[in-house]
Amino acid sequence: MATPAAVAAAIPSRDTLIERARALIPVLKSRSDAAIAARCLPEETIRDLQEAGFFRVLQPQRFGGYEHDPQVFFDIQMTLAEGCMSTAWVYGVIAVHPFQLALFDAKAQADVWAKDDTTLISSSYQPVGKVERVEGGYRLSGRWGFSSGCDHCSWVFLGALIPSLEPGGPPEMRTFLLPRSDYQIVHDWTVFGLQATGSHGIVVDRAFVPEHRTHRAVDGFLCKNPGQAVNTAPLFRLPWAQVFVRAVSSAAIGALQGALNAFIGIAAKRVSTVTGKASKLDPFALNAAARTQSAILEMKTVLMKSFDEMMATIRAGKEIPVPDRIRYRFESSQVVRRCAGLCDELMPLLGGRAIYMDSPVVHYWLDINAARAHVANDPAIIGTSLGALYVGENVQEFFV
Repeated sequence: MATPAAVAAAIPSRDTLIERARALIPVLKSRSDAAIAARCLPEETIRDLQEAGFFRVLQPQRFGGYEHDPQVFFDIQMTLAEGCMSTAWVYGVIAVHPFQLALFDAKAQADVWAKDDTTLISSSYQPVGKVERVEGGYRLSGRWGFSSGCDHCSWVFLGALIPSLEPGGPPEMRTFLLPRSDYQIVHDWTVFGLQATGSHGIVVDRAFVPEHRTHRAVDGFLCKNPGQAVNTAPLFRLPWAQVFVRAVSSAAIGALQGALNAFIGIAAKRVSTVTGKASKLDPFALNAAARTQSAILEMKTVLMKSFDEMMATIRAGKEIPVPDRIRYRFESSQVVRRCAGLCDELMPLLGGRAIYMDSPVVHYWLDINAARAHVANDPAIIGTSLGALYVGENVQEFFV
């Protein structure tokens, strides 16, 4: 068995991983139309992500992972999104799951990774499942939507509420881990954006889930998870929700950069057939480009600063204060809507050609707007809690 020092030496650096992601941008662009038509990423793309080591970024080292800080994970995701937001979305969702599995009981981790540490997990955290208590665990049934990349995965995380044993008591939110043999995929993903994510439905009929294959939401909130007994790196003391919410917002930042790059490429050469004016001399186009690039840099800076702060706090042996966690969560929730608004500004400045499906900007625009539908990307929900803190009200907020 390799020594810890040898394992660490074999882990690719952040710069190396970003170089690999940047090299994939033209490849992802070339596959985009076929992926959209198939409503699923091609196997070649998943293989490229695997071979680049991207799915190992947040995985425990004891299963071949890199245990990089989350900043590396998000940097890769934003870079991939410059080529294809659907790819970056699937990467963000699937590659964040090794982090959560590392919080599960060690036996659950072995169930998934002992024979093959490249095994991938999809998810749907909607708490829509029906749960029955049985000896040794639970029977789970239901239908979940939005399981991004599920065709490429052999396990799934599903959300459900466990009824309280006390009459009138509150239910308990958990994530249930199931193998592919225990669920069916329903191919129902017909949408206007993020088409290639293959975010299909999942159906379960009274599948048995042993106790050790469940993860309590409260453990993720308190950062006191069973898996921390074996995965002791500072990374795994982060609040689960803080990492997850950024996994469904950060792709929009990279996609907006991709849209801006395409916009600049068109504007540099475009001359209006109606007015005869060059876009590169249009003050509205120039200001839109400047505002967009500035906003992208700002959003990236806030993202990285937030996790710099969180990791510094964790490494100092301290807990991240809940008010800060609510603020971080709110910052994440604003990202997609800001990106959508900025992309909306770019579109009409490119004239009539921008609305054609072969426009190099239109798919970024559709994908960013589709990402607004995710509940974690609605700032009104968490904004109420943050505003209440500012006016001195007590706040009970657990998904932070």
